[in-house]
Amino acid sequence: MSRQVQVTFDAHDPRALSLFWAEVLGYVVPGPPGVELPEGADAFAAWDEFLERVGAPESERTSRSAIEEPDGAGPRLFFQQVPEGKTAKNRVHLDVRAAPGLQGDERMAALEAECERLVGLGATRLERHDPEPPFAFGHIVMSDPEGNEFCLD
Repeated sequence: MSRQVQVTFDAHDPRALSLFWAEVLGYVVPGPPGVELPEGADAFAAWDEFLERVGAPESERTSRSAIEEPDGAGPRLFFQQVPEGKTAKNRVHLDVRAAPGLQGDERMAALEAECERLVGLGATRLERHDPEPPFAFGHIVMSDPEGNEFCLD
């Protein structure tokens, strides 16, 4: 039997980081338990109301956040607040498949265009790896606003 996977990020600002990754991946912030969000509703406002209603301490209300693939096919990403900052290279990272099926110059152009979009969202471009057929098709290494490395692949 297979298992579902949730990827968890330690974060300084879980809400901001979850919004960044939601934009990167086309994910959404789910509503609180038992709350149906109408299209275009502010999920964080719904969470604030829910957490106040259930008596969550105000200091804890922004300490966690999550995003989900709208159709439920991809893994859920969870963001939890931690006091310390990132101090070393990630041991696990995400590969964002921004150019599936493309090769050569067409692939790298698609990756560059997505890189530019993500830099506009707050990512940092770290390095480009050009194609080296037949073993490597090329990718761009980036980091999210809190310094977590990921690849555009």
